[in-house]
Amino acid sequence: MKLQRVDVVVVGAGGAGGLVAEQLALAGHSVVLLERGRAQAFLETGHDELRSQRTTVLGNAFGPDDEHYVRLVQGAGGTWNKVLPSEGAYNNIAACVGGGTTSYGAMAWRYMEQDFHLRTTYGAVEGSTLADWPITYQDLEPFYTKAEWEIGVSGQAGANTFEPPRSKPYPMPPLPLNKEATQLFQAARGLGWHPFPIPMAINSVAYQGRGACVECLHCVGFACEVEAKNSTAVTVIPRAVATKHCELRTGCVARRIVTDARGRATGVEYYRGKELMEQPCRMVVACCSATETPRLLFNSASKLFPRGLGNNNDWVGRNLQGHAYSGAYGLMAQDVYDGVGPGARVACCDFNHGLGDGLKGGAMLANEFIRLPYLFARNAMPPDVPRWGAAHKRHVRENYKRTVAVQGPVQEMPMFESRVELAPEVKDAWGIPTLRISGRKHANDLAVGRVIAGKAEAWLKAAGAVKTWQKLPGAGVSGGQHQAGTCRMGKDPKTSVVDATCRLHDVDNVYVVDGSVHVNNGGFNPSLTIQAIAYMASAKIRANLGRR
Repeated sequence: MKLQRVDVVVVGAGGAGGLVAEQLALAGHSVVLLERGRAQAFLETGHDELRSQRTTVLGNAFGPDDEHYVRLVQGAGGTWNKVLPSEGAYNNIAACVGGGTTSYGAMAWRYMEQDFHLRTTYGAVEGSTLADWPITYQDLEPFYTKAEWEIGVSGQAGANTFEPPRSKPYPMPPLPLNKEATQLFQAARGLGWHPFPIPMAINSVAYQGRGACVECLHCVGFACEVEAKNSTAVTVIPRAVATKHCELRTGCVARRIVTDARGRATGVEYYRGKELMEQPCRMVVACCSATETPRLLFNSASKLFPRGLGNNNDWVGRNLQGHAYSGAYGLMAQDVYDGVGPGARVACCDFNHGLGDGLKGGAMLANEFIRLPYLFARNAMPPDVPRWGAAHKRHVRENYKRTVAVQGPVQEMPMFESRVELAPEVKDAWGIPTLRISGRKHANDLAVGRVIAGKAEAWLKAAGAVKTWQKLPGAGVSGGQHQAGTCRMGKDPKTSVVDATCRLHDVDNVYVVDGSVHVNNGGFNPSLTIQAIAYMASAKIRANLGRR
């Protein structure tokens, strides 16, 4: 079924897609925003720990579901294993209106200036495709500011000694320190470090007609019952729809971008239920994630692009990165848990760069979100405590309120062979070829991870931990909620997929706007950078639409 032509089809109503749709709709352009999932009300999942708490094998309550989706992941010995969204190896991104921003922890970081020119900073790295971005922090700074004010971020400008220059303070004060964060803050100062409150896309005061955070336990992994967590589902998407220029269509699974004989996009084919639809348009913006956007491009192959749209140089799907999370747990002498959510309140950026010993990059360190009992019992056990039985239960009862976690997202070195690619022999419920994922972490990531874990352990000991144990990253390919890099931006079409405006080098009316375009992923949660880039790209798209 073919529909009436619109200006733009945006595929994916997540952290970037909802924002792009709003910006184009505000400019008066007709927009169709496609989302494979649906809008989810808080009451559907509530505070159900077994459904919503992250990293459980029970899966993500916000989709995708095991019934419709499957992927292949390369295991030991090169074998390919089928994995479902409820399994960690799937590297899942939520499928719902708002995407990952519905259930994320909402840390809202700017990357450092050095993060945009790592090749210049560190030189070539053997085994890595490390490169400089075609944009600088200064290019992106106005859009970081716009994201902080339009989405809503609480923080304290200038509190981070290592923060790059900013043109405007945060729109809201930081969330106050809880008991755990206060103890860690003082300990970091004692070590000569530079602690500060974490910037969060969470209302610390009433903002944009929504109330302040009620400091409940159920934050990361859950929707917010008072809409104080600034998901695009409660910020830019409602504003886009309110313009009457944007139509949000849920339950729509994109099959391919349709192109003409010249290779230009003419529309998007998608399934709504079992019916195949085609939405004609002047321009397509893919905002599906660093795994699903390459899949859409691969499945949009044509005579001009036999390996996938924009993939004639074989860079689509390459350089898959996440974060090599590393840190430590500490058992305190007394209770430090006060139940004040979201839990994560204090961070240090002393170790993002300059670690020495030939190491490249680093990570910020922060205390962790509140781990509810099920996740605590799975992931926060010391190595000498049994994983089940009476001793396990006794440890949980006695030490749940005494255990503190500190960790950081180690910046990964991009690698050409870490990738997603099409798995034509395996299809989803709609008959669309799915993905297979393969690769590994660079040796530098693992070495940096060990240093960061040591720093985390030192911080916990300074805060009074009587027992500590480290958490180190595995060697396998990274992805998950922080996935990036698979459609990297660059000046040279031979070594990148999109240009500095996020437009495909080879197709002048297709844009990619999500974590795919990141040249590297920084030592921070990437959501604010994704949204800053989305604001930047939206300005370019508006200009191009106006000229046509």
